[in-house]
Amino acid sequence: MSANLKLHQLRAFVQVARQGSIRAASRISGLSQPALTKSIQELELFLGARLFIRRQQGVVLTDMGDNFFRHASLVLEELRVAQEDIQQRLGLAGGQVNIGVGGSVARTLMPQVITQFHREYPLVKVRIVEGQLVSMIPELRQGELDFTISTYDRSHLDQELTCERLMQRKYKVAVRKGHPMEKARSLAELQQCEWTMPTPRGSYYRLLHDMFAERGIAPNIVVTCETFMACVSLVAKSDFVTILSVDVLDDPLLSQHLTALELDEPLPQATFYLIQRKDTALTPMSAHMAQLFRRSCQR
Repeated sequence: MSANLKLHQLRAFVQVARQGSIRAASRISGLSQPALTKSIQELELFLGARLFIRRQQGVVLTDMGDNFFRHASLVLEELRVAQEDIQQRLGLAGGQVNIGVGGSVARTLMPQVITQFHREYPLVKVRIVEGQLVSMIPELRQGELDFTISTYDRSHLDQELTCERLMQRKYKVAVRKGHPMEKARSLAELQQCEWTMPTPRGSYYRLLHDMFAERGIAPNIVVTCETFMACVSLVAKSDFVTILSVDVLDDPLLSQHLTALELDEPLPQATFYLIQRKDTALTPMSAHMAQLFRRSCQR
């Protein structure tokens, strides 16, 4: 990196890009608006390109700004990880671990892993993002997530991600207790029901989508729920049908409201992976968190 390019310029640029306005970035960073404006102007002058379009309600990235943002945010995250790595190796157990988890993992494995980790390293902050893998890819790419525990459908992302197989879990069709189709024994009987499922891209639900197509079944998916809580809340209080892991359906709190259908056709098992960027090593604390998930998956 050229000596003319300063870290404070990168930090100012990334903060403004994320917040969408200099005023909001000023509040978050504790820097004055003139200081942020000056840093960005210096950066644009150094690069010889306009990074933002100024508007009445804030700023938006130009095409060049958007491209530079991906690189700049990754550089800052790599520096953060490198600094924390040194501190942690010196025994200064601070820093932050950032992970992503699928909804079923958040409900089952995650609480005990996080509790144990916090007991061992109370000074380390933990950030947890829940959702489908497709929604977490941008943060993985930019280094904002250390790793995710998710299902994964092999794709073009193989070139930039490593996937370590952790466990397999059974899934079943789920409805509320007292649902009109509670006694159904086949997927064909459920075709006329209204379904809710996550986006199928790059996950176990892609596998289900393909399975339905192979069997000539087309569930009427009228609501797409990207979070676990939205899905189970909708199914528990309506006649929507979904597919959830058996671990989740065995949860005492959820089993009061949901029931798994005993269909004659078993659904494919879901394989969960520990997923991270190929070109990034985990910090000691992130590596320890990953190891706790490995142990938990083996039980």
